[in-house]
Amino acid sequence: MLALALVAACAPAAEERAPVTVFAAASLHDAFEDIARAFEAERPDIDVRPIVSDGSSVLVTQLEEGAHADVLATADEQTMTRAAELAGPAEVFATNTLVLVAPVGGAVGELADLADRSLDVVLCAPEVPCGAASRALLERAGIAVVPASEEQNVTAVLTKVETGVADAGLVYRTDAIGRDVTVTEPPEAADIVNRYPIAVLDDAREPDAAAAFAAFVSGPEGQRILDRHGFGAPGAP
Repeated sequence: MLALALVAACAPAAEERAPVTVFAAASLHDAFEDIARAFEAERPDIDVRPIVSDGSSVLVTQLEEGAHADVLATADEQTMTRAAELAGPAEVFATNTLVLVAPVGGAVGELADLADRSLDVVLCAPEVPCGAASRALLERAGIAVVPASEEQNVTAVLTKVETGVADAGLVYRTDAIGRDVTVTEPPEAADIVNRYPIAVLDDAREPDAAAAFAAFVSGPEGQRILDRHGFGAPGAP
């Protein structure tokens, strides 16, 4: 028993992995989970903790109030600007556009239908990127909508539509892929493009590891994964 104890005491400690905490827009959650797995396979010395996802403005507010993260990825450049004093230079790594979603067999088939005030239309709140984009899209189409509710992230909008709580909503194209909803791509949506930036936060506890993850997202493998999830390339108009 003494010999075993001596062997255990002399054995080298398992190498600690550098932890990286990522705050990412709700629309990025699934893609970033896949990216994190691919990144960890390439860099086993780095531990990307479960992705923290919510509306981009909600995440920035949490950072402003003292929450810790090492990397921030938002669904538009305007929201990243709010975090400019908290982060280093940001790089756009993906693009996205909106689609109209409705329950399968529902009454909504085109964007103009949203003007019907008898329908329960759900939108993202105007302070989050999907909400700002939704209002820009509706304004461009000349459609006035009074939403039944305004949600803090795109996932909540999609959930209400998919479960039949709402008659229609506007979500990112990437969120609607593979979901049990009817999807319509309004022609005007091509002119309302969300550009997604990523940045390493100034108080990152492992800045080199955080920078490595951000570079992976923008690199070839990260871009392949984002493309598989339906995101557009960073240079898309």
